[in-house]
Amino acid sequence: MIHRILTNELINALQNMPAVALLGPRQVGKTTLALEISKANINKSVSYLDLELDTDLAKLDDAEGYLRTFENKLLIIDEVQLKPDLFKILRGLIDIRKRAGEISTQFLLLGSASRNLLQQTSETLAGRIRYLELKPFSVPEISAQEPLEFSPEKLWLRGGYPQSYLAPNDDESWKWRSDFISSYIERDIPQLGINVSSTRMKRFWKMLSHYQGQQINMSSLGKSLEVSHTTIRNYLDVLTDLYMVRQLQPWAGNTKKRLVKSPKVYIRDTGILHHLLSISEYDDLLGNPVLGHSWEGFVVENILGNLSDKWKASYYRTSEQTEINLILEKSHKEVWGIEIKRSSAPKIKSGFHRACKEIKATKKFIVYSGKERFPMSENTEAISIVELLNLLKEEII
Repeated sequence: MIHRILTNELINALQNMPAVALLGPRQVGKTTLALEISKANINKSVSYLDLELDTDLAKLDDAEGYLRTFENKLLIIDEVQLKPDLFKILRGLIDIRKRAGEISTQFLLLGSASRNLLQQTSETLAGRIRYLELKPFSVPEISAQEPLEFSPEKLWLRGGYPQSYLAPNDDESWKWRSDFISSYIERDIPQLGINVSSTRMKRFWKMLSHYQGQQINMSSLGKSLEVSHTTIRNYLDVLTDLYMVRQLQPWAGNTKKRLVKSPKVYIRDTGILHHLLSISEYDDLLGNPVLGHSWEGFVVENILGNLSDKWKASYYRTSEQTEINLILEKSHKEVWGIEIKRSSAPKIKSGFHRACKEIKATKKFIVYSGKERFPMSENTEAISIVELLNLLKEEII
């Protein structure tokens, strides 16, 4: 198994918090990581419940009575979003044991829904829980395992879900993604109590893939699907809460320019994106009109997926289409303007420099497909995705 870069954060959280929630999309490896870490690094016995199993779910008919039986143990509860009323019971038990000076019992909650969705449907555990997100394989993780031969093309084409990336060939990877998409639409979304037609959601997901890295017109999509724009917004939020879609918000600084105010949307995993667009081979991707937007999404997701919460991310676009693909800001001391180009010989448009002046960028980068780092005009540097992520890691430290 490939070592997961979240390992140290999870161990630290389990050593310091009475409850930890490890969230992320299905099939990303949450259960495997939780069990491996708990057995190897936690000095106490471990019990595991999978709420998708009727036998385990039945144990929680008297949830409070059952949970009270655990003393000095780590209890892992998988797919916790299926029983949101557990949060209220956990809050009470944690507070009782804290008042009694007993903080040794811990709860590790695994969920396939976002923190926002869980908090909408459950009692808050604020101050008692730490939330961590496990994402699909990323550039830092794979490049650390393959330092000499690493090339992002395989990860970009197949995406980062372990079974897709590690499949023996592209055909098997494609079949896995096909099964994954069907299962998500037909089983996982309804299981959360979200009442959406599977046929309509699949159509929406496919249509959304054509807007990769762009703003979407809710009304136009609604007409195509014969639903209201508010329903389209609901569909978009569902896929966002299930870690399938990322919405990148526009820059909100002071300016006299007329800025686009709608978020840009990305299918977070490019392997899923390519399947939705029927792109099965790398050569097909290179000749597809979505090439630039696909690469942009790949770079954005790798950056934001490895970004400290000390940073804020946005994008900049005016009504005249002057644009910065990605803006990273930290305490107003660091403002990075990032343009993303698939070309091995990237060129900078003058609008990028004008926009960087508007946001008062302290650093300017062009992330391109090559490996060399070199200077360009007006204090801009061309840089690879690997090296940019290393720079961000240094800034975190």
